Amino acid sequence: MKIAIAHWLGRVSPLFDVSDKLCLIGVEGRREVSRENITLTVRDPFGRAKEVAEFGTDVLLCGAISHVLERALIGSGIRVIGFLCGELDPVMAAFLEGRLSDGRFFMPGCRAQRQRHRFRGTGGRC
Repeated sequence: MKIAIAHWLGRVSPLFDVSDKLCLIGVEGRREVSRENITLTVRDPFGRAKEVAEFGTDVLLCGAISHVLERALIGSGIRVIGFLCGELDPVMAAFLEGRLSDGRFFMPGCRAQRQRHRFRGTGGRC
């Protein structure tokens, strides 16, 4: 499985739509087996979704994301878990341990009940 985290200065990037860095993490079971930094070059939502999918991404962890880009990613077969915040490594560890629903990983103003909809990949706004 490949997990992509949009990042900026070691933290989850606050807005995926304008973020140009992805940390692409290969996972087997619940163990990280590889990590590489990727630079995104496409800005339009459908092109960006295609670019992220071309890296073999299964799951995207990100901060805020527009509805159009989220739907394009989901349409490309990528599970989107958005409106997250925090440092890269603790967010990744929480994902691997199934603890992302811990409120400390939600962006300010996001409530856990609404956030859970995104975990199922069914949309829902923060």
